[in-house]
Amino acid sequence: MRTLSQQSPRGHRGTRSRRRLLALAAAVTLTSSLAACGGDSSAATGSAPDGTVVVGAVSNGAAKETPLKVSEVKALSDRLPKRVAERGTLVIGVGALPAGAAPLSYVGGDQKTLTGAEPDLGRLVAAVLGLKPEVKNSTWENMFVSLDSGRTDVLFSNVTVTEERKKKYEFGSYRQDNLAFETAKKSTWEFGGDYRNLAGRTIAVGAGTNQERILLEWKAKLAKEGKPLTVKYFQDYNATALALSSGKIDIYLGPNPAVAYHVAQTAKSPRPTRNAGTFSGAGTSLQGLIAATSKKDSGLAEPVAAAINHLIKSGSYAKWLAAWNLSNEAVPSSQINPPGLPLDNS
Repeated sequence: MRTLSQQSPRGHRGTRSRRRLLALAAAVTLTSSLAACGGDSSAATGSAPDGTVVVGAVSNGAAKETPLKVSEVKALSDRLPKRVAERGTLVIGVGALPAGAAPLSYVGGDQKTLTGAEPDLGRLVAAVLGLKPEVKNSTWENMFVSLDSGRTDVLFSNVTVTEERKKKYEFGSYRQDNLAFETAKKSTWEFGGDYRNLAGRTIAVGAGTNQERILLEWKAKLAKEGKPLTVKYFQDYNATALALSSGKIDIYLGPNPAVAYHVAQTAKSPRPTRNAGTFSGAGTSLQGLIAATSKKDSGLAEPVAAAINHLIKSGSYAKWLAAWNLSNEAVPSSQINPPGLPLDNS
């Protein structure tokens, strides 16, 4: 998803980028299941009596269903704020209405359960902290209203860390915030971390998104070097995907999770695609980060980050990412309030 940067609410990268992600994911989509409002079913709400959390449950093929044994870590649950510990639940906010965005958060194949990489991680964290997860789905804007009012404890919803947001919230990072280059699987082209490798190519991008801003900056640099770069726009992602499969464009630049989802969906098709490289949604100078978000001074950032680090060390974190085809966004550790997108870009 959003400041001027994703996948994502980049306000998170500006709500324009988030809307682009939602439209893209809805277009490549899990049919009518994405349109339902979504609550929770027993299939994916917390851990079973033996401590098992099923990642990717009812995902409609977007993830590899993976049971993970996760037990409470008393040394970490003891760090919880008293009000949360006594209540015994972790109220998780997700902003997936109205349509959801695979593979991050959407209504699953049972037409009820809110599934996706984001609510799954929230459920895993709750298990480590010995809490019952309660997932509340709303619009992106109302998700923050709910957090501000205390109706939810923490957001797991593709929220990018920004310096502006730090004025009101505290963070525990858990994923890189990346853009990705999608190309035909048969293509040998690689981004290689260097914009010069785009010279001579035709690339599609969503209008009004953070990735468009970055791409047009690269185009201007290449023009000064006397090298061409053709940028094209399409009405929706279906048209973009058709242009890519037919060879009318060489590359699509978009949110990494959405690209990962589409690559997985085309894997067995006549014209499969692949990820040819990623780039930080924050730009050259900073690696953008997605983080669990709670109210400033709520006392939740530290135990939540500690729970994520426990999942990293135990290997469950890597399995969670792999289940959703997001291993290329792994972080080595969860940081509390890491550097965020600067005020002039948030």
